[in-house]
Amino acid sequence: MPQMKIVIIGGVAGGASAATRARRLNESAEIVLLEKGEHVSFANCGLPYYIGGQITKRSKLLVATQEDFRAKFRIDVRTRHEAVRIDRAARQVHVMDHTTGRPYTETYDRLILAPGADPILPGWDGLDACNVFTLRDLSDSDRIKAWLDREKPARATVIGAGYIGLEMVESLHGLGITTSLVELQPHVMPAMDDEMASRIETVLAEHGVHLHLGASAEGFDVRQGRVVNVRLADGTILPADMVVISVGVRPNVKLAADAGLATGPYSGIAVNAHQQTSDPNIYAVGDAAEICHLVTDESAYIPLAGPANRNGRTAGEHAATGSAPSATPVAGTSIVGVFGKSAAMTGLSVKAARKAGIDCQAVYAIAGHHAGYYPGAEKLVLKLVFDPASRRILGAQAVGGAGVDKRIDVIATAMRFAGTIDDLAGVDLCYAPQFGSAKDPVHLAAFIAQNVDDGRLRQLLPGDAKPDGQLLDVRTVPEYEANHLNGAINIPLQELRGRLDELDRDRPVMVTCGIGQRAYFACRILMQSGFADVWNLAGGLTMHEKAWKEASVG
Repeated sequence: MPQMKIVIIGGVAGGASAATRARRLNESAEIVLLEKGEHVSFANCGLPYYIGGQITKRSKLLVATQEDFRAKFRIDVRTRHEAVRIDRAARQVHVMDHTTGRPYTETYDRLILAPGADPILPGWDGLDACNVFTLRDLSDSDRIKAWLDREKPARATVIGAGYIGLEMVESLHGLGITTSLVELQPHVMPAMDDEMASRIETVLAEHGVHLHLGASAEGFDVRQGRVVNVRLADGTILPADMVVISVGVRPNVKLAADAGLATGPYSGIAVNAHQQTSDPNIYAVGDAAEICHLVTDESAYIPLAGPANRNGRTAGEHAATGSAPSATPVAGTSIVGVFGKSAAMTGLSVKAARKAGIDCQAVYAIAGHHAGYYPGAEKLVLKLVFDPASRRILGAQAVGGAGVDKRIDVIATAMRFAGTIDDLAGVDLCYAPQFGSAKDPVHLAAFIAQNVDDGRLRQLLPGDAKPDGQLLDVRTVPEYEANHLNGAINIPLQELRGRLDELDRDRPVMVTCGIGQRAYFACRILMQSGFADVWNLAGGLTMHEKAWKEASVG
């Protein structure tokens, strides 16, 4: 294999994966990795847990050191070396060595860009205050840790309720700090559908987190170089001893743009299936690059560690050998843990599908993560989104305790192979009572989707317009008396066949129970007994209680 020189700009997930894959497939290549920071490969997803004390040793966050790369892979890693310009015509990178202050140029045959992303920051005064932080790398976590140890803050405000924001809220709360969470969107985890995200909001509120949702932060009050208050647009003042801003990231494309490389619709570097940019000798991976979305088959920006690692591998292989399997499309499969609960998703939410102009339907399966008769079963809510015409799975979300990750991973795998609700209904999953159920929540969701798509069940999702009709609660009398939706009449399922005359056959009937299962049984009875307009409140009181109360107040 002819000798070539591969230069990689940026380490962490994408760059480090590209470098090591290139070496494994081309022993003779000269490989140089330029990293402007102190560390070439670290676990940035573990940073909130280091701050919170769950990870006690900083060294555990170092995935591989500069010395590891040199000893194991013969890769020339240069930390504190910043690439400042690319000369495509000369195939050179202009570099600044920040240790010595010396500029120099580095030639390349193949160049791989992995410069990552930068935190999005509002244009406020006070961002340079000593108690305002973002969290993207180890140096950021060092600053936060030092502040916590030295200043012992009593109050913190986190701006942004995405993954990092939620993880920081939990970490700060665990350190005994009274924490407020501010989110511009009406619910936490904006990528999820409202009624699913609200289940995490309940957990946060139960742990004393002060939620300010649908609220716009508009600035700081700063005294003597410190932020003392966060001001919201509605006039609310949040006293704060520290502020963490986590409102998202934007791809770092300055090098690429200055070199004339094409960017995509989300302002990330545009790449093909082998991670090549508009210059075939230059590749881009990780948070700086756009990817192909699994469902829409269009360009998307999904800055996650998994795709960064896999696409780095693709770029490294292609750069080193001239060929590689195509990068796989990305579904955005992700998960976050909050106070012992988990929220995960893959593919499109209902609101994302509708925004993209994709017709979709959704169902809920609410069940224990393993057999209910075996001790310790934890309830999870699984939402399955699918195309009613093709029956193809479009996405899924799950919130609960144990087992959330398993269900989303199963569905993500089915989606990778263009699986349908029928495929999912027949997937062969392992079962023993301490691990699952003979009819897993994944199966239940698929069964319900089949019933809906086959016309055996009509349902109303939270927020759907409701017909002017009767609301029937088919739970037991004690359940009904303990809690029920406003306006509901109670006929227990076991008595329904003998009490059908109490219902008006000429008006729509909306049926509810606790989670939707008994309501489904009741719907089938009604539909086969001459009732023409029958609806199931999908997910029962579990999913509709909040929306119904809000509608009643409105």
